[in-house]
Amino acid sequence: MHLPPPIAALLTVGFIIFLFRRDSREKHDVAGGLWLPLVWMLIICSRQPSEWLNTFGFQSGAVTLEEGSPFDAAIYFTLIAAGGYVLKKRHIQLSEIIRNNQWLTIFFVYCLVAIIWSDFPFVAFKRWIKVLGHPIMALIVLTEPNPAKAVTKLLKRCAFVILPVSILFIKYYPEYGRAFDVWTGAALNTGITLNKNALGGDCLILGFFFFWYLLQTWASERGRARRNELFLVAGFLLMSWWLLSKAHSSTSQVSLLVGMSIVLILGLRMVDKRFIGTYLIIGALVLAAAEWAFGIYANALVLLGKDPTLTDRTVLWHDLLQVEINPIFGAGFESFWLGDRFREFAASRWWAPNQAHNGYLETYLNLGLVGLFLLIALLVATFWKGRRELFRNFEFGRFRLGFLLAVIAYNWTEAAFKNISPIWFVFYLIALDYPQREFAAVEEAEAINTFEAEGELISAADLNSPRTALTGISRFEC
Repeated sequence: MHLPPPIAALLTVGFIIFLFRRDSREKHDVAGGLWLPLVWMLIICSRQPSEWLNTFGFQSGAVTLEEGSPFDAAIYFTLIAAGGYVLKKRHIQLSEIIRNNQWLTIFFVYCLVAIIWSDFPFVAFKRWIKVLGHPIMALIVLTEPNPAKAVTKLLKRCAFVILPVSILFIKYYPEYGRAFDVWTGAALNTGITLNKNALGGDCLILGFFFFWYLLQTWASERGRARRNELFLVAGFLLMSWWLLSKAHSSTSQVSLLVGMSIVLILGLRMVDKRFIGTYLIIGALVLAAAEWAFGIYANALVLLGKDPTLTDRTVLWHDLLQVEINPIFGAGFESFWLGDRFREFAASRWWAPNQAHNGYLETYLNLGLVGLFLLIALLVATFWKGRRELFRNFEFGRFRLGFLLAVIAYNWTEAAFKNISPIWFVFYLIALDYPQREFAAVEEAEAINTFEAEGELISAADLNSPRTALTGISRFEC
């Protein structure tokens, strides 16, 4: 049945309102500050604020490759400043962040230093400030009393908007949700984003999340709440898969299957969680042997309907490696695809590339071998964090490891270790650690001060009760 577009839009808006109202009636153990990461994620998972204005016929000012949009910059700066205020209110200590995230800190500081040798240092600095929003928003989520619950809330609320609106745009508003290949003229489904690969990336994130969440919901106590949640999760899984099939993003499909497989394998009783690293090394060696003996990579490309050049990606990789840059330090943070280099590649290829379509090569071009080494060290450190999490919070641990392996696979033919990629943001959610004992101590101290000011004395036992814990949560101003 094909509804008139206005009716379909009205039903979609009503469905989204219903989902948020349903979510608000659930037991809350997250603070109001979680709305900031949600706004951040909705923007980077869809379109830039200036692009939304242009979509509906409003002009937001001139936009250039080097300078970007002043309107977008103002929005991002406001969100980052608000996020910093929330972390300040929570008494988050920079020393604790550094102590618990050493490789991430080193990588991030190196990116800042790499601005020095950029041909466009001011542009690179502005891009670094924008990327700074990722760890700020991630810390807001991870300093909640229950980080795993906060991640679940964030991704669910993001899906409430991204998936239904993408379906609405594709089916009923093709002028917003579809595009055409500038070379072949083939129709492309973009949904709430502006290109099919971005839509595929959204579906990778949300499809992986709902698969992981489905396993948790299935194992929960039987009852009406469980049944209703299963219907909700199944519905969003179907939405994710439908959109992924419409996006025709093979990279996202393969990466999603990799992440789901890791989650399932970690759930097997026969798998000893202490030897996850050993299993991965063995798996890598088996794949290398299979590639050497049978050429499974080429056969996989045929099954995916891809040509051997991965839609000219391998040709691009070869040409990029011929460009003269400093191999040790690269062209500078987020600076390779600026100026003459970008114009030369855009003029020589119909698809006007603005990324290497390989996250590791992209890192090398911008940050050199030093940056590539630091990125690999960061990925290894994130793996060990996820492994340790398996013994503290198994479900969140396998979320971290599953998504990490999906990210590693995704960056073979797409570049997501950059700028404001939503995959790069979710990576910060699994890569960052912040000691909950410190956060809990601040919560407890402030709760005691609040109640004493009201003339009430609370024992330590009462302070640790569920009722008091919820009262402490509600004290957040943001």
